[in-house]
Amino acid sequence: MKTPEDARREQFDRAETVRHLPGLSAAELPFHGHRRIREHLMRETTMDTRPACSRSRRPLALFLAAGATTCAVVLAVTLGVPTSDEPPVAAPPDPAAVRLLDRAALAAQAVRAPAVRDGQFLYTRTIGHSTMLSEIEGGSMEAGRTDESAERWVSVDGSTGTWVRTARGMTTDPARGTDKASINGPTYRFLEALPTDPDQLLEVIYEDARLNHGDGSQSTTGPDQQAFVAIGDLLRTMEAPPGVSAALYRAAARIPGVILIPEATDAAGRDGVAIARVHEGERTEWIFDEHNLRLLGERTVLLKDSTWGKAGTPVTSVAIVARGVTDNAGRPPRP
Repeated sequence: MKTPEDARREQFDRAETVRHLPGLSAAELPFHGHRRIREHLMRETTMDTRPACSRSRRPLALFLAAGATTCAVVLAVTLGVPTSDEPPVAAPPDPAAVRLLDRAALAAQAVRAPAVRDGQFLYTRTIGHSTMLSEIEGGSMEAGRTDESAERWVSVDGSTGTWVRTARGMTTDPARGTDKASINGPTYRFLEALPTDPDQLLEVIYEDARLNHGDGSQSTTGPDQQAFVAIGDLLRTMEAPPGVSAALYRAAARIPGVILIPEATDAAGRDGVAIARVHEGERTEWIFDEHNLRLLGERTVLLKDSTWGKAGTPVTSVAIVARGVTDNAGRPPRP
């Protein structure tokens, strides 16, 4: 299922390509939404002198993604970018980030596992927004916010699917059952069966990431970024068993390019500390309460001015505000 961020990226890909190729319309693009230019930028600098802070910088790297040969050549000439398809090598995980993730793992292990049974639902309520581009008079693009606040009921055993209520109404995903659950469509029973050894768990996650975002997939995300995103989705979507949550944090600490951000604010206005990864000029952040290391939410921040907004703008931001177990989809847990 395409997420709002996937749709936003695809829309941006086309807008940027058309902007650099006068006379070409979006409808004429033969690329099927794949990004033509990939910008990898890491320019994180510590904001204070606390020991937990780190300094990790990356030079700007521009190169062309897979696409039609003619337009790829035009883009290379027009923008002066190399045609090499070799991706930049990500830096090793930031030691400060590794330490914070280990603390988060210890905190997760200390949480009592929710008492669940088949037929029940894991409930999560989030508030937040995403950013979408719309065409305005004159053909230029304008960024605007879309409310992404939601309530989600995920079937414990997958027998009745997932229910999601947003401002646009109630939607349901098909029942998967235990056998059809996956990293990208988990149930609580699926999460229970995952390895709690971080290395083994990371290999399970990378197996899926390489299959759908590795060589030959035409994905611009890449396995490392997809592994980071997949872990974030698992942690945010539902409350996993404590041992699995701890293993997910420790697995994330092994992903190249993971860094620590000393200060971050979630969509609910709560301040915290973040674990992040930079990809294509954007920084994906998992925000934690600095005291108890509870996951507060996630956001994606622009690192440079673009059509989407000014540098430092959160183009997506989602905060977790409630969790629990309930017997009925469509109803929050009792207080």
